[in-house]
Amino acid sequence: MASHPTGKRKPLTRAEQRAATLERLLDAAEYLFSKHGLNGVTLGDVAQKVGVHTTLMHYYFTDKRRLFEAVFARRAGTSSSRRLDALNRYERECDGAPTVEGALRAFLDTDLDLYISGGEGWRNAAAFASQVSNSAEGAAMMDLHFDPLVLKLIGILRKALPDCSEADIFWGYDFMSGAFMHVLGRTGRIDRLSNGVCESEDYEAVKERLATFMAAGFIALCGRSGSPGKKAAARRKGGR
Repeated sequence: MASHPTGKRKPLTRAEQRAATLERLLDAAEYLFSKHGLNGVTLGDVAQKVGVHTTLMHYYFTDKRRLFEAVFARRAGTSSSRRLDALNRYERECDGAPTVEGALRAFLDTDLDLYISGGEGWRNAAAFASQVSNSAEGAAMMDLHFDPLVLKLIGILRKALPDCSEADIFWGYDFMSGAFMHVLGRTGRIDRLSNGVCESEDYEAVKERLATFMAAGFIALCGRSGSPGKKAAARRKGGR
């Protein structure tokens, strides 16, 4: 007689068990960091949430800093590479005439799509990034994982705003980044202020508005009559 499958799952190998445990630890740490920040979480807190002994944490991570770096790096590569691909694609398709909003949509919307469709894990990652973005440790991780991406955006913005000063472009990026990190935090403040008209969990609403709003800010900042970029453009037109 032919044998029939029993429906039992094949046991995990030791390597697969270790990988699964590591993912559980990173998920728990990401959630706790997103709520309490780096300094508000211990290795023991993470172990307790997962239901393992603290000694297991030390098997995977020598200290909390290494855990923090692992949590950050796990999703940073995906976020950065997706947006870099989107910017490169936009640059190819804009026929040498980029717009500020077009560049910002490639940069911002591509990331928001992860938080819209990526489930609880990516939403925790968003809140985690918001929590640590203003810390020295978070800034170091941002430098390591996102500088090439940001400088690619800056290069496209230079083409879209040829008369804008370097200072205004970089300040504009800094203002935009701060607003984006605030949005990712989903604090609920806008829910209360608007009496429920707006919801901080509504990333679709953010995606619809954020790039347009920020593009207008860049254009206004760079279009000031007294800005260094405008003065330089006037001198070029006057042949001086």
